[in-house]
Amino acid sequence: MTRTQANLTLLAVALIWGSAFIAQAEGMAGVGPLTFTGIRFLLGAAIVLPLAWREWQLRSASCRRAGVGDVLGIGALGVLLMLGAALQQIGITDTSVTNAGFLTALYVPLVPLLAWLLLRTRPHWSVWPTSLGCLWGTWLLAGGGPGTLSGGDLWVIASSLFWALHVLFVGRVAERIAAPFLVACGQFLVCGMSSLIWGTLSETITLAGIRQAMLPIGYAGIISVAIGFTAQVIGQRYAQPADAAIILSAETVFAALFGYLLMGDRLHAGGIAGCALILACIIIVQIAPLQLARHRAPAGGRSHRPR
Repeated sequence: MTRTQANLTLLAVALIWGSAFIAQAEGMAGVGPLTFTGIRFLLGAAIVLPLAWREWQLRSASCRRAGVGDVLGIGALGVLLMLGAALQQIGITDTSVTNAGFLTALYVPLVPLLAWLLLRTRPHWSVWPTSLGCLWGTWLLAGGGPGTLSGGDLWVIASSLFWALHVLFVGRVAERIAAPFLVACGQFLVCGMSSLIWGTLSETITLAGIRQAMLPIGYAGIISVAIGFTAQVIGQRYAQPADAAIILSAETVFAALFGYLLMGDRLHAGGIAGCALILACIIIVQIAPLQLARHRAPAGGRSHRPR
């Protein structure tokens, strides 16, 4: 997969995730946030399982069985996924779809910062201003001031740390194991089971409530998890984490669009400006490394792939 194909894949993931905020909000009518998270990720795992099993068989046939480190890596991704998804879902119970989408994007500046601190990876210089631009755009979209933050907003903000860690490490684990469906299914199972166990201890789960939330759970499980999160694993094998975070931040714009069209959310002038700023940052972070590589390439020579 080329860099452009990976970026387009991640942009499609952002569209899927942005639309899923509607299902996540509607699903709260019948079940609690942890139950919703658990069931939708287990549903996603069940859909991806045949492909994961096929990859497992191919790896076994070529004597490339998963080691302890691989299992621990997938398990860690599942825990990060659970914490990000569960805290976000709890926050959605007390905030708008628009705000939830915007505030989730706070992970964008965290990804290059954590990559620098934890992995000693220096991103391209364009990542820093564009990350801050996405943060500013998110601030504008959320209302332009801390006085607008609710308790639900704070839960979503807390989830952004775990989303950042997940974005940072999922590509590394997928690249090392070279089995994207196996990685995706494994992390879905860990996320779904741990969320559901947590939910049984803190929420009331009824069959009537699950039936009431079945349509949103189905959309979030099939479209957002099985397709969206699996495509994220595939795309991030070929994209730098900081670049991926900025592209994925487009989910905030898509969440605003779907919230406006389907949930009656409204965007003020500052919110529209925030959308434009985030989109501009996504374009800049893709163009700047290519322009720099082109200028640095020797005459008649070949440019290196930008990082």
